[in-house]
Amino acid sequence: MAEQSLSGLTEQQAKEFHEQFKITYTAFVGIAAVVHLFVLAANPWF
Repeated sequence: MAEQSLSGLTEQQAKEFHEQFKITYTAFVGIAAVVHLFVLAANPWF
């Protein structure tokens, strides 16, 4: 019997999901950082 993961994904499916998740998360963090810099430039607190 195959070992069942908590997510119900196979190891290969989990690896594929993780690769896409890393790309999406990196893009999100990058966009958030740029937006924070724009806000700081437009409205500095010092």
